[in-house]
Amino acid sequence: MQTDNPTLEQLNSFFENDRFASEAARCRIVEGRRGFSVVEMEVGEVHLNAQGHVMGGAIFTLADYALAVASVTGRGPCVNASSSIQFLSSPKSPKLIATGRVVREGNRLSFYEVEVVDGDGRPVAKMEVTAYSIK
Repeated sequence: MQTDNPTLEQLNSFFENDRFASEAARCRIVEGRRGFSVVEMEVGEVHLNAQGHVMGGAIFTLADYALAVASVTGRGPCVNASSSIQFLSSPKSPKLIATGRVVREGNRLSFYEVEVVDGDGRPVAKMEVTAYSIK
């Protein structure tokens, strides 16, 4: 996506084919611009593990989607080359919010942080990412 500060409609149109995040995982873009994003997920039964807690893969998917919005907007194609996620606590509310921020933007490699909190603002996870720009 070549514009640095797209409308929400432009973001949704661009990412509409990202079906796993938007349809299967039920992630929703709240805000996005070059180097920054906010996405959220309403937790449902499909997101729970056998113990009734939100599955780590669901949290990772939300964080990865926040990375996608922050890293592709205003730059063009970009992929997650390496990531590390720390799970800090189980969410206490049925909403998860991921905020992605660029730490350093380079020509090919850029570095991002994604924070995931629950709907009450409690920390759930933190992800550090190295993204590779495909230009």
